Amino acid sequence: LISCVLTEVLGLGEVIYAINSGGEAHTDSHGVKFEKDPLHGKVGTASDYGKQLLIGRVPPADQLLYQTERYHHSTFGYDIPINEDGEYVMILKFCEVYFNAPNMKVFDVVLNGDHTIVPDLDIFERVGRGVAHDEYIPFSVSKGRLYYNEEESDIRGGRIRVEFIKGYRDNPKVNAICVVKGRLQEVPKLPAMPTEPEVEEYHEEVEDKKSSKNRRPSGPRTPDPYSVDDTSIMLPVFVAIGAFISALFCLCKL
Repeated sequence: LISCVLTEVLGLGEVIYAINSGGEAHTDSHGVKFEKDPLHGKVGTASDYGKQLLIGRVPPADQLLYQTERYHHSTFGYDIPINEDGEYVMILKFCEVYFNAPNMKVFDVVLNGDHTIVPDLDIFERVGRGVAHDEYIPFSVSKGRLYYNEEESDIRGGRIRVEFIKGYRDNPKVNAICVVKGRLQEVPKLPAMPTEPEVEEYHEEVEDKKSSKNRRPSGPRTPDPYSVDDTSIMLPVFVAIGAFISALFCLCKL
């Protein structure tokens, strides 16, 4: 099993566990050192299929954590050492790099065998394809027991376990896991996804512009008062010239 080194990371607190599932060791943009996947060659399948994509929502230094993953055709999990009482946050990192539609991969995540911390996770439905998605799970430990929401369970052997449960829609997976000692508000979060109202407002603005271009006025067209027919202006001139020529002709006969 992985040997975790406690580290203090600026703005993140004490990192007690960090692994890059399906990949090699990597240090992210916050300075967190993710160890090589401890399940390598033991359980499930490691994949770097996501390296074909540029992952959205994260800086370049964090791309690799979402491009590699571990999946399995049945339930699998990781054992995490917990040696002290206190408040903790588990950060589960995911990215859908294969499917292009929702309801293709759906699974649960269970903590310590008793707590369903992420039910019916459909990564594509949450954020789409090739976009980072993190789940933040706050819990506490006291006197050999784990507390999550209003539930509690025993901690055996100084370890807790996080499991990815096989469902009826493809295989469970995870891209990376990090556990820090601290409170949820102290953990850096991914930037928010664009909200639907903003997208709808943009489409409405585009439609308004299109409709204004295609709009046809009703009723007869109103004449432009400033557009004057040139012939109406020149007619008096022609009459005057004709009268002058006639008068000149008469004078010549005299």
